[in-house]
Amino acid sequence: MPEPAREIAAGYAVSGAALDLGALLWDGVCLPKAQVRVPLAMLNRHGLVAGATGTGKTKTLQLIAEQLSAQGVPVFLADIKGDVSGIAAPGVPGERVTGRAGQVGQAWQAAGFPCEFYALGGIGPGIPLRATVTSFGPVLLSKVLRLNQTQEQSLGLIFHYADAKGLELVDLKDLRAVVAFLVSETGKAELKEIGGLSTATAGVILRSITAFEQQGAAAFFGEPDFDTAELLRQAPDGRGLVSVLELAAVQDRPQLFSTFLMWLLADLFHDLPEVGDLDRPKLVFFFDEAHLLFNGASKAFLESITQTVRLIRSKGVSIFFVTQTPRDVPAEVLAQLGNRVQHALRAFTPDDAKALRSTVRTFPNSPYDLEELLTRLGIGEAVITVLSENGAPTPVAATRLRAPQSLMGPYPAAELDAAVKGSSLYARYAEAVDRESAYEKLSADQEARRRAAEVSAAAAGAAADRAAVEEAVRGEGAAGREAPAGRGRSGKAAKEDASLVEQVVGSGMFQSLARSVGTQLGREISRSLFGTARRRR
Repeated sequence: MPEPAREIAAGYAVSGAALDLGALLWDGVCLPKAQVRVPLAMLNRHGLVAGATGTGKTKTLQLIAEQLSAQGVPVFLADIKGDVSGIAAPGVPGERVTGRAGQVGQAWQAAGFPCEFYALGGIGPGIPLRATVTSFGPVLLSKVLRLNQTQEQSLGLIFHYADAKGLELVDLKDLRAVVAFLVSETGKAELKEIGGLSTATAGVILRSITAFEQQGAAAFFGEPDFDTAELLRQAPDGRGLVSVLELAAVQDRPQLFSTFLMWLLADLFHDLPEVGDLDRPKLVFFFDEAHLLFNGASKAFLESITQTVRLIRSKGVSIFFVTQTPRDVPAEVLAQLGNRVQHALRAFTPDDAKALRSTVRTFPNSPYDLEELLTRLGIGEAVITVLSENGAPTPVAATRLRAPQSLMGPYPAAELDAAVKGSSLYARYAEAVDRESAYEKLSADQEARRRAAEVSAAAAGAAADRAAVEEAVRGEGAAGREAPAGRGRSGKAAKEDASLVEQVVGSGMFQSLARSVGTQLGREISRSLFGTARRRR
């Protein structure tokens, strides 16, 4: 082994548990005795898997996910193209697999791994995964509604009001009802003390919600609210459960699914306790098509992402961003990604060449000519640098990656459907629940107000009739005559009307509705990163 290659290989020597990524490449030759490995304990320093389309990023995810599962670490994968689901089935041996295994010194054996399959709102194959509008929060929702900064702040005010008044925003019709109420004559007074909501801004928000629903997004919001603790489970045999979110059916709505993935992370951040440095992560979360998350993001949104990435590590969660170039990830986030797997890049255009040079500058000094190397890497090859057991960056290593042991393609549809319906979670999340929330409360309150107004008008009319009769009686008083029958009828009607008003206004239903809209019910829902709400358990 050449001396430079020996020095690089020494940087990947690991004494504890580790993942085997592949074998070192030097001068175009694969060196199976020089294994490139990443310590399991260092995976919670987050990572980046990058490379041009068709260079093998998906298979790299599959390779890493398999080994994590085998070592008892749960994994979350977003399956955008539908080709990651094969991790549940054993791979198919063949010449290419056998050849790759021989080149990198891998003892390949076909194996499937325990999986749970999910789908956003039940669109596509998988257990329906939903979130309530309340738990999603205003910052994330502003991202998917494409609101500007002013509109985002107004949406935050709407959430604040709904939290304070006990109006739960379960689905999009709840949000629409609260917005409409706050710009009505009755609702405008509610916001005077904390700032108003302009009719123009409310109109933009309402139109955005309507357009969002027309895209089929209403199915993603509702109950039962998904409990992200489900992602932290192990299979009965002790292997980590691989949670696969099937997104092929909604891949044309990238802002929605990328923001939904961020909600999953924010919810995990809320619920998990601080654990410090563990010997292995509690969950490794692969964030595919990561550039979609950052496109068009507001300053508040980017700050929240950065804070989440920085702090969630201490809660045992590792994040791998998957995208085409490191330039897709903001510098503040990229600086926190200690483990890097960079597949080939192309330099067909001036912009490509600029991206290539920018990528090279993000790596430590290396004996390789990285600018040249990154353009001639083959499929399933990558430039790697990770954190060693002492936390220092390892030398840059050109690597031929191992072959996944599971099926490198989609899981057969019939078997996937059987796995979904056979899951213990299917009965819990399959059917949507539409319980009483903000829409129903405000609708009932509006009806109660209408009825009360009608009763009040009737009572006022009856009182006027009684006054007219009494005036007539007083006019006839000079003749010594009274009109007991007329007065009695009017008095009786007025008393009946007044009694009806008292019944409506004093009823338990009306009082409950009045409290929901007019007074604070307990504490506000606790909100943190992204304005997402802690789930009430």
